[in-house]
Amino acid sequence: MKMAAKKSNTAECWSKLEAAKDSKSLLKKCLTKEIYDQLKDKKTKFGGTLAECIRSGAENPDSGVGVYACDPDAYTTFAPLLDDVIKVYHKVEEVKHPKPCFGPDGKDDINTFANLDPEGKYIVSTRVRTGRSHDSYGFPPVLTKEDRVNMEKVTVEALKSLDGKLKGDYFPLLGMDKATEKQLVEDHFLFKDDDRFLREASGYEDWPVGRGIFHTPDKKFLVWVNEEDHLRLISMQQGGDLCEVYSRLVLAIKTMEKKLSFAKKDELGYLTFCPTNLGTALRASVHMKIPLFSQTPEFNDFCAKHNIQPRGIHGEHTESVGGVYDLSNKRRLGLSEWAAIEEMKNGVLAILAEEKKLEGK
Repeated sequence: MKMAAKKSNTAECWSKLEAAKDSKSLLKKCLTKEIYDQLKDKKTKFGGTLAECIRSGAENPDSGVGVYACDPDAYTTFAPLLDDVIKVYHKVEEVKHPKPCFGPDGKDDINTFANLDPEGKYIVSTRVRTGRSHDSYGFPPVLTKEDRVNMEKVTVEALKSLDGKLKGDYFPLLGMDKATEKQLVEDHFLFKDDDRFLREASGYEDWPVGRGIFHTPDKKFLVWVNEEDHLRLISMQQGGDLCEVYSRLVLAIKTMEKKLSFAKKDELGYLTFCPTNLGTALRASVHMKIPLFSQTPEFNDFCAKHNIQPRGIHGEHTESVGGVYDLSNKRRLGLSEWAAIEEMKNGVLAILAEEKKLEGK
């Protein structure tokens, strides 16, 4: 079993952050001396501290964000810091979020998305995922091994109730046989404990206890249990059929919410470990071949203009392979689930149009 990350106290974290003069993280930008003094001695009702929120960014000055919420209550206790980070990242002037809405005009009729790439020439695959947190448990920094085991048990019981196209099997990481592990690696399903940012945020404590993967036989729907968030619900398939992928996820969300109670706050939506994911907690993405446009000087600015986040195909902090990029909606807060999907769709189609222009030349 892996050793837990070294714990540093709040004052040590602050000192390291102060010394990181070249850091451009949102933590460095938002945690002023005034706010630090205001929050340094506070604790959440789960026992979480400011150190547990800022340790990752203090230890990794090259972080983009650098802040995690130690537990759901951190969004109240440490609001002077987290609210500022949230405003900057999500591009909102005030922290507010609408009620969940999966379709246009306040309705849940979602069967209006078309295939983004009907010829199958550019989009390799489409994925929509969301995060959910049990409302009675903290996030990784304050969890005990017993908490993780109990959460896994409750979650697996809820997963067993899924039927139809959502029915599947659960595979715990603890004691996983080599054949299952090999297959999950080949399917790119198996999450690992190798992200240094998450490690310093205590994301890998007690690894691999309490963690596991659920998936359907056709592997179009899966759930990560206690990876970064308590649950990651993921719908995906080859090609660009956004409607089918999104519809499947909405069905899963509504079914799971009948069985489990999730952490949320009126002005923040669904609460997650990382403040970049809260709100809808929804990340819709495609793996798309854009070898020409991705090499132009304006590519990153164009993505930012359309609120699209480009990543390598193996996730955050990775590089593109063969001109294929992971393109997703950057904003999760202040807009409905439907609007987040619509924003991703429009951004992806705009990028695709630029790629086709360059092909024509």
